[in-house]
Amino acid sequence: MKKKKIWLLTILVVAVVGISIIAGHSNSLKAASSLGKDTLTMITSPDYPPYEFYDTKGGDRQIVGFDIDIAKTLAEKLGFKLQIMESDFNGLIPALQANRADFVMAGMTPTPERQKNIDFSIIYYEAKDTIVAPKGSNLKQPQDLSGKKLGVQLGTIQEQNAQKIAKKVAGIQLKQLNKVPEVVQEIKSGRIDAAIVEDTVAKGFAQANPDLEFNTIPSEEASGSAIAFPKGSSFVEPFNKVLQEMKDDGTLNKLVAKWFSENTTNPASSTPAKGGLNLDFTRILPDIPFILRGIPLTLLFTLLSVTLGLIWGTILSLLKILGIKPLTWVANAYTSVFRGTPLLLQLALVYYATPQLTGYDISALEAGVLTFTLNSGAYMSETIRGGIQAVDKGQSEAAMSMGVPYWLMMWDVILPQALKNILPALVNETIGLLKDSALVSTIGVVEILRSAQIVGANKYIYFEPLLFAGLIYYVLVMGMTLGASALERRLRESE
Repeated sequence: MKKKKIWLLTILVVAVVGISIIAGHSNSLKAASSLGKDTLTMITSPDYPPYEFYDTKGGDRQIVGFDIDIAKTLAEKLGFKLQIMESDFNGLIPALQANRADFVMAGMTPTPERQKNIDFSIIYYEAKDTIVAPKGSNLKQPQDLSGKKLGVQLGTIQEQNAQKIAKKVAGIQLKQLNKVPEVVQEIKSGRIDAAIVEDTVAKGFAQANPDLEFNTIPSEEASGSAIAFPKGSSFVEPFNKVLQEMKDDGTLNKLVAKWFSENTTNPASSTPAKGGLNLDFTRILPDIPFILRGIPLTLLFTLLSVTLGLIWGTILSLLKILGIKPLTWVANAYTSVFRGTPLLLQLALVYYATPQLTGYDISALEAGVLTFTLNSGAYMSETIRGGIQAVDKGQSEAAMSMGVPYWLMMWDVILPQALKNILPALVNETIGLLKDSALVSTIGVVEILRSAQIVGANKYIYFEPLLFAGLIYYVLVMGMTLGASALERRLRESE
């Protein structure tokens, strides 16, 4: 009887241990519940095919690529939904530090400098650097770059490697640019002699531009792509487990074959371009719906910014003319700050600093509207103040002698006349906001310019999508100008 009890107890213990091991393994892969969230936010720079880029066919706005497939597999195995955000490459690490995202996938290499500020997963793909140059340049080794102008993408491992080469090879001049297509265009235009670009990306540009060639250069130290996390992130360990499983079971090799084979290295390009400028707008015809989808967002952004900026500018102008010195000083100081600092700097501060200062995860569109409202309000306040002071003082004196309250007089008598007088200036400000809206592309808003840049990156071309975007802006501005002229004529008729 005792032996039976001992056996039953032994079987029970073994079963409990076995279940614990299985459950522990399952829990290591299903981390969503234990980490208290069900959605992972990934941020990337989708202008780097075949790692990550937009599928622009039929106007779709879906980000696809090698990194995206890996991220989807990771999220699925760990039990998360996946949300994808975008930014310029040099804004990815600031976004992690501002806790705007859970991880970055963008072909990023874990350098010692980066590891001081963020954590990395294990390497999931090894790549090599290449020298991209005009065909026949015979630039094959770092030593061949002596006395040359060399282009790199800002914030990348290629930039750091180029800086190391420049210390060893005399006469190299570095030129940093925001995007790889811009670097390649600088080569084609003759402003730089060569560029350092990752081999898989260089292959796509060489296929689409037969006037270019690339040569692989040996790496002095181990390099490769890894997933980046905020410092101290709890996701590093579960991500590493799944990545190792994907390596062991061949999943990663299948994705490498899918995205880096000869027929998918340039997945979105059409027939290769010939030498010279060679403008061929047929190459972007399938992607025109994608670019056009940026128009509503651009117009919405402009409308919100102008409306809110006009309200804020009116308030500031009233503070300046009330005659209350503290309020006048505050309004003038505010105007001097926003007129005296670059708009792009203001945009970056609002977008990246707001989550850290307030805890509110402000969206890119909200950050853009807020920044442009604050900035345009400073400029409009001076215009509106001038319009108010241009109204005949006799009207305000007459209204006050009749006992009309100051605010009612301003609202019903002075402001309507002031706005009528400054209408041309307000139209100019609106047109400026419409064109300046392209700046929000730097924080990932896919408006007209960003859409054109995405198409250019996917097609490995430069001029055609940008020229088409310029045509769109011109048509919008002309439409706005004609509308403003019609409104002015109508107002003159009512006088």
